Amino acid sequence: MEEAYYRYRLAIQHFNRARRLYELNDWVGTVQFAQMAIENFAKTLIALFEIPTWSHYPSNQLIRLLNRFPDKVTKHIRELAEMTRDVAPEHGRSTYGEPSRGLTPNEIYTKSEAKEILEKAEKAKDIVEKVLNTLNIKLH
Repeated sequence: MEEAYYRYRLAIQHFNRARRLYELNDWVGTVQFAQMAIENFAKTLIALFEIPTWSHYPSNQLIRLLNRFPDKVTKHIRELAEMTRDVAPEHGRSTYGEPSRGLTPNEIYTKSEAKEILEKAEKAKDIVEKVLNTLNIKLH
């Protein structure tokens, strides 16, 4: 439970930072911290059963644990796993850009892309809180 609590707090901190950076028109920062929030929201649920991997791609680990969750939340967990898989590449892109195309992170992201991933992070937060409530687990 300590690991789950840690991951949840970390995800919330990343999510809040992403929101602040969005307000400052920092699209790269928004993407970077929203991606890390989504990743750590997924790792919060993983940590209920085992130590999360260090990978930025925890979706397979989460899917592998799907049968440990009640049936009524598995649809949400699948959605979170898919979301985590979709945004994982943004960790590298928001840090290094696209070197093969000669693009820095600032040359990649727009306001609409930052808004989209920030909305995904909020959805990830909602999913995790719904699952935790279903399991009667209080991490906050």
